[in-house]
Amino acid sequence: MVMRRYISIIVSVLALVVGISEGRANNIIVADSTSHIPLPNASVYDRNGTAIGMSDRNGVLPTISPGSYPITVRYLGFNDKSVSATGRDTIFLSYAISELAEVVVETKQQKVLHILAYIRDSSSLTTFTDTVSLFREKMVDYMLPPDGKTKFKGWTTPRILTSRSYYRFTNASGLDSVSDESRYHFSWSDWVGIPPVNALPPDFKGKETGSCTKMGKYSPAEIWNKKKDRVEVDIDVLADSAGRKWIPDLWSFFRKDLEFEKLKLHYNYDLTSNVAVNAEDLTGYSYKIESTGRGHGMFWFNKKEEPFFVSTNSEVYILDKEYITVKEAKEWSRRKFDTDEIGIYEPLDAPVLSSDIQKLIDRVNNIDKGGVRLDYAPDHRLMSMHDGRNNFKIGQRALILLKQLCGITLYKTHKNINRNWSSFRNEQIKRNSKPIQKLSDKK
Repeated sequence: MVMRRYISIIVSVLALVVGISEGRANNIIVADSTSHIPLPNASVYDRNGTAIGMSDRNGVLPTISPGSYPITVRYLGFNDKSVSATGRDTIFLSYAISELAEVVVETKQQKVLHILAYIRDSSSLTTFTDTVSLFREKMVDYMLPPDGKTKFKGWTTPRILTSRSYYRFTNASGLDSVSDESRYHFSWSDWVGIPPVNALPPDFKGKETGSCTKMGKYSPAEIWNKKKDRVEVDIDVLADSAGRKWIPDLWSFFRKDLEFEKLKLHYNYDLTSNVAVNAEDLTGYSYKIESTGRGHGMFWFNKKEEPFFVSTNSEVYILDKEYITVKEAKEWSRRKFDTDEIGIYEPLDAPVLSSDIQKLIDRVNNIDKGGVRLDYAPDHRLMSMHDGRNNFKIGQRALILLKQLCGITLYKTHKNINRNWSSFRNEQIKRNSKPIQKLSDKK
């Protein structure tokens, strides 16, 4: 009996040792090819271009199954690296060369920094039964006054100039449909903008290269890497409340009805100062956000008491920076853009789209919109009361004109619209108000 117990213990220890050695063998580190500094929060994609994880604070990738290969590792500011097979312990990424025109200040009157950027946004809205996936490309701009003394406030979050959206809707049965439009506004990409000025770590003073980690309560809150004039900083906002200074426009979302599961940021800078990083230095940034909830209930999508989960993975490429006068900035802010006149300008250092995203784009572009409209039967409550036909008699036309002059027709129209919309909304809420049936209840 004692001998069997010893044998059992030995077998357990051997299994543990083998497991540890296999785990170490599967550890793949992502690092800078020149400095060999590990790169945290690098994204890894499987053979189909689907995101399957990201590196930890030490640059270690998650366990990857053999069926996922070849994989692609991506880190903003570096060239993508494709790995075709297992067996390596380190993946080195090289710097991507991006050419930005120098920012020149010609006169003291040019006080506003205008930034033009290209954004790729991959987001999803998911419940236990349904999923809405979104891929969006957009051209945006920012307008940043240098200090609080200028009356013109500008904007630090991205203002959309033009965009292209590609949606995929999937239900529990696996049925799906695609569209370039959706009523669900769930992506976080409109809320992460240009961060304020942040001081460089004191450890960088007098050094050309280096790495610095600022700890949060339980894990690193900021990881800084410097190589000559180039600086990268990774921020885990959830590691320390001080990290919220990087995303001032998202502060209002930190409340009880919404819980962030992941909120990680990455910024690239080309330094013009040895003291701090600022908007003039910024060359690009990316972020990964996962949340339970989105700040308001989407009664068309999820049932009562059913949680919904939102994820956003975006990359922002700075295309141009220019100082302009306050007068020019005000005129630019008031300008009404025709989205058809503004194209999508993809930067040269943007990676090739994955096969999954390209298939979605092709499906959306091949939609027969005319046929879809003809097959669609709209809800009559959301339609106008007038059918547009010119078969009214002269007396009826005169009566309608009189009612319009007196405001009677407008009043009735608004009343009907409010009543119909209320009816439609209550019907949708009632349909989704049934509590979710738990698996334990079905047994």
